[in-house]
Amino acid sequence: MYNSGIETVFIKARAKVNLNLQILEKREDNYHNLESIFQKVNLYDELFISKCEQENLIIDTNIKELESKENIIYKAYIKLKEKYSQIKGVIVKLHKNIPMQAGMAGGSTDCAAFILAMNKLYKLNMTKNEIEEIGATLGADVVPCVYNSSIKANGIGERITKINTDFLYYILVIKPKFSCSTKEMFNKLDNDNKKREVNSQNTENIIKALETSNIELLANNLYNTFEDVVPEEIHKIKEELLHNGAMGALMSGSGSCVFGIFENKDKIRKAYNNLKEKYEIYLTTSYNRYRRLYL
Repeated sequence: MYNSGIETVFIKARAKVNLNLQILEKREDNYHNLESIFQKVNLYDELFISKCEQENLIIDTNIKELESKENIIYKAYIKLKEKYSQIKGVIVKLHKNIPMQAGMAGGSTDCAAFILAMNKLYKLNMTKNEIEEIGATLGADVVPCVYNSSIKANGIGERITKINTDFLYYILVIKPKFSCSTKEMFNKLDNDNKKREVNSQNTENIIKALETSNIELLANNLYNTFEDVVPEEIHKIKEELLHNGAMGALMSGSGSCVFGIFENKDKIRKAYNNLKEKYEIYLTTSYNRYRRLYL
């Protein structure tokens, strides 16, 4: 048995949905520029992060395939250890609740939470910029996932604009039986050869909807470029959510999860009961609470 550590930090790593996702041109570094509104939701993984006597990282999780050096948490640990000599052995107990390969940033939000927790555990005193610089080297969604609220992301996701909102609304998430590879989805877009430009009005309408708690305006402006190249089943699930009372529905990120937004508890509960036998399904809400990046 390993030593459980002399100090432990607990953190919730919240999933996200994209209220809009506009994928633009491919860059020379093979990333794509984008514009997106990220909405954190009240669905999260749980991380307990402790110091230990070993000189490495141990990941203990309910998804055994994640206990490897390919885990983005391990990559973040190596980056931090290279920069901060005081970092020694660490145990991460990770309980996964967020579906994987689903477009909800399950891995990226775990990585962001790990960096924040390590900042506290080892008293690294990283600034906001330092946290984001490390996050940006690990994945395009890591920096947006540092924020526990609605934000606008530009560039490859590293340029963040906060949105002033405390809008609480109801979200029903359906995970199809198949998953989507982000790399494959981007390849499909690249092969599509369609010229894409930012629809600034779409983004502005969503920001206004969040700031004024206008669910109808929000529902009418949901958009995701990836829906141009998704399997037909995604569109069928969207129609099913709308048929069951959702005001709007959209695939999140590069998929495969599809979410619907609802105006009240009664309608979302009815939809949940109608669909729960057919799909892997999650009933949640928007989450907009700014946290200090230093925990």
